[in-house]
Formats: sequence, C-alpha cells, structure tokens
Amino acid sequence: MLRYLPFLLVLALWIYAFIDCLNTPESQVRGLPKVVWVLIILLFGEVLVGPVAWLVAGKQRQPAKGGGSTPSEWHRRHRTKFVAPDDNPEFLQSLKKENAKDEALLKDWEADLRRREDELRRKETKPGESNGPDDPQPPTKG
Repeated sequence: MLRYLPFLLVLALWIYAFIDCLNTPESQVRGLPKVVWVLIILLFGEVLVGPVAWLVAGKQRQPAKGGGSTPSEWHRRHRTKFVAPDDNPEFLQSLKKENAKDEALLKDWEADLRRREDELRRKETKPGESNGPDDPQPPTKG
C-alpha cells in the first residue's frame, strides 16, 4: 500500500493544479496564457514540473484581507474573560429555569397518569361492585 503513496500524491497535486488553473480567471494568470498553462500542467504533470510551476509562477496570489494577523484595537480593549460554568450567573440562571420547566412538566405527567389510572379503575369496576383492596377478587374462568 505504501508503494502507491508517492504515485497518489503526484496524482493529487496534478489534479489540484489542473482544476485550480481551469478555475482561475484569466486576469489572475501570470506569464503565459491560460491555455498554455493547462498544457504545461498536463504534459509535465508526472514529473511534477507542470503543477509546481503553475503553483509557484502561474497564478497571481492575493494577500490576506485585513492587512495583518494582529487583532484590532477594539478587540484588544474588549477582551472577554473565560468564566467557568459553575461561576457564570447567566448559566446558573438558565439551569434554574430549565429545572423549573422540567418540574412543571413532571407534575403535568404525574397528574395525567393519575387521571388515566382513575379512568381505568372506573372502567374495570362495574356499577354496584366494589373492587377495593379488602374485597376478594372476582373468580376467573379458566
């Protein structure tokens, strides 16, 4: 498997340079016309001369936008400090709200469960019969 790795890397660079050349606008191509660069990449791709030449000399590179990597003056003055969740009052407040919602939902579920159990008991008990815990169970046929 490792013996194919150099071939795959050359192929990947070849394909990348070819697609990059095709997608580059004509105004950003340096030195030679775009068609000539495509031919150079295709003809000299196996020996890496074509793709490397395109990446080094063929495409006009644009500098990074923003003029630099240092943060702006506003960011330097307004740095946010990291606060652990157990020290963050907003996070703790959100936990309390979530807990209150969960408790209300649980109470609703319990009330619904009690209501359904009462309905089942009423349906099981026929009128005039008592089926409490002290009463014997009705005999089952079987």
